[in-house]
Order: sequence, then structure tokens, then C-alpha cells
Amino acid sequence: MTATGLSRRDRFACLVRALTRWWAYGGGIVIFGLVAVNVYSVAGALFFGRPFPGVYEVVQVGAAVAMFMFLPYGQATGANITADIFTSAMPRRAVVFLGALGAFFGLALAAFLLWRMSEGARDVYTYRETTAIYQFPIWYAYGPILASLALWVLAAATNLLQASRGVLPEEVDGP
Repeated sequence: MTATGLSRRDRFACLVRALTRWWAYGGGIVIFGLVAVNVYSVAGALFFGRPFPGVYEVVQVGAAVAMFMFLPYGQATGANITADIFTSAMPRRAVVFLGALGAFFGLALAAFLLWRMSEGARDVYTYRETTAIYQFPIWYAYGPILASLALWVLAAATNLLQASRGVLPEEVDGP
């Protein structure tokens, strides 16, 4: 324990949780930007007969980035879908085991996606793949997506460590 009353592991878990929360806020900002682009496009088409060119590719790339930005926070806070109706009658030890199992599978999926998406990023960078209208490189979107996946790996590993101590992510207070 430290002077603040938290162990090193607890402080690390709080740091991961805070990082995932701020990263999710960034995803919300991206979504807000996409909504603004859509409103601008619809208003431009309605009032001036000129929609925002390339709105579909902007929304497509932005939505993919934003969705990945929310995944680590869902993992860190235990906000994934659970079947509480089945687990409410289970003993605490079984619920914690299921939480650990879920964290393990979350870690495995996040690590697998990080590996495969990094290979995909390398390919789109190598072949200089671009969007149709604006011609901006698609690999630009892979940066925040790969960062999201790395943060998801970190969040799932933290959940797994917490479960090994009998703590579920939704029981943790603080950031």
C-alpha cells in the first residue's frame, strides 16, 4: 500500500480506467463531428442543392474509428452484455470466475484483432489505398484503431488481474 491507500496494481487499474474513459470521450467527439458533417450535408442539399461531397466516406471512416474508440471503456468498466438473470443466483466465486473468463476472451479477441489489424494497416500503407473522393490514405484511420485495440488489450488484462483478486470491473469505484 502507498500513502494514498491504493496498491500499485490498484493505481494502475485506475490509470487504465481513466485512459479508457478519456479515449471514449474522444470517440464521442468523433461521433459529434460526424453528426455535424451529416447536418451540414443535408442542409447544403436542402437549401443550396449542394450536399457535402464525400460525406459517405467521411462517415464510413469516422464511424469505424469511433466504434473502436469505445471498446476499451466497455471492457474496463464491465459494461459489456451480461446475463444477470442467470448469474444472480450463482455463488460469488462462480460470478467472478465468469468475469475472469469474459476478461480472458476479451483479451484474446483484442490481441487477435490488434495483430490482424496491424497487418491490414501495413497492407493499405504498402499499396497506398485511398478513399474514392478525397483520396486521403486509408491507413490514417488505422492509427486510432490500433491504439484503441492496444488499450482494449490493456483493459482486458487489467480486468483479468482484478478478477484473480476477486474483483469485478463494475465493482470498482473511481475513474
